[in-house]
This record gives sequence, C-alpha cells and structure tokens, in this order.
Amino acid sequence: QSKTEPPLLRTGTRTIYTAGRPPWYNQRGAQSKEAFVIGLCGGSASGKTTVANNIIEALDVPWVVLLSMDSFYKVLCEEDQALAASNDYNFDHPGAFDFELLVATLRKLKKGKSVKIPVYDFTTHNRHKDWKHVYGASVVIFEGIMSFADKDLLQLLDMKIFVDTDSDIRLVRRLRRDIAERGRDIEGVIKQYNKFVKPAFDQYIEPSMRLADIVVPRGGGNMVAIDLIVQHVHSQMEE
Repeated sequence: QSKTEPPLLRTGTRTIYTAGRPPWYNQRGAQSKEAFVIGLCGGSASGKTTVANNIIEALDVPWVVLLSMDSFYKVLCEEDQALAASNDYNFDHPGAFDFELLVATLRKLKKGKSVKIPVYDFTTHNRHKDWKHVYGASVVIFEGIMSFADKDLLQLLDMKIFVDTDSDIRLVRRLRRDIAERGRDIEGVIKQYNKFVKPAFDQYIEPSMRLADIVVPRGGGNMVAIDLIVQHVHSQMEE
C-alpha cells in the first residue's frame, strides 16, 4: 500500500477504509460489536458447504470465517479406531463431536478473537498435529449435521438455517464424496449409511428443523432463499 493513500479494502462492490484496523474495532482497539454467527444444519451431503459458500460470495464482505463441524470430531481411542476402519463407528451421533471445544471456539470467534481449529483427517480418523489458525471476522458461518444439537451452541447462533435436500440426492452425493475423497468403498459407504447416517437423520437432524429460522429446500441451487438470507444479514450488520 502506498503511504500517501489511506488503508482500504476493496470487495466486488464496496470500498472500505480501515485506518489500519479491522472495521469491527473502534479507535481504542476495542471491539465495537460481536460477530454475526450463522448456523447451517442439514443431513449429510445436503449441500451445507455449497450454501455457505454462496452466502459468502453474495455477502461481499471482506471478513468471513467458515467453520465446519467436521473439524471437531473427537479423537478416537484404539478400540474406536478399529470400529471406524470397519465402518462400525457412529460418526453421526452427538457423542462423536467435541462440543466443549466447539462452543469455546465459537465464543472466541463471536468476540472477534483469533482461534486455533483442529484439522481432522477422514482417512485416518484422527486430528493432524498442526492446527489451523483462524482470525476473528465480522461474519461467522458454522455448518454441520449437529449444528442445532447443543443448547449452549444454539445460544451463540444469531441466525439458524436448515438445508433440506431429498434423501436420494444426499445418498448419491455421499457415495461420490466418500469414495473419491475419503478412500472408502461402495459397500462400506452403504453399510454406514444404513446403520448410522439414515437413523441419525431421522432421530436427531430432521427434528431439529423446527429450530431453524429459515429452511432452504434444494440446497445450494436455491438462490432465492440465499438472496433473502444475505439481505437479512446485511440489514443486521448495518443496524
């Protein structure tokens, strides 16, 4: 940056003068407002990440953090590792997630603080040694199958969105993803789906739809719903 020009950030449609500080801090360096947190819930492979990325693109603000619940799977003991290797460990249960770490992390992000996020490896079912450093933002989008499953977590969400996608589409997407990206075989994916994924959706995920402020049918392809969400977030941030 040129010393003769004020520090600024340019997005697609806006120019933001920062005076060397993120725009959510005041002149004394204190946070002027909490981050706006959007919670995205929905079944496995329902299109939550696609919806999140479409919201980020349409929001057109420079500081957005996308936080995935997949990063917060618990570290497995040797016995659970063996179950996971044979597709007999239930990753689609609230008990599979480290909600304590998740809530603590989201609280810090909501206050504009930087955090360290675990990096989970789905091929080894374990966390990497090095965690990812994430800085505070004006908007935090948190997505996961159990996003609405914890009462402390729910209190941190300013807006709750449920992504509702047909079960056949979700199964096909899950097959493609797990085989191509996670080194699974088709028999193992179908076994896991019938034993854990579908029952968990019926027991935990679908009932949580009633907690949502907005339900997005058809996932990331529903741009009308995404435009409405973005308009609401902009109005909240301006207030």
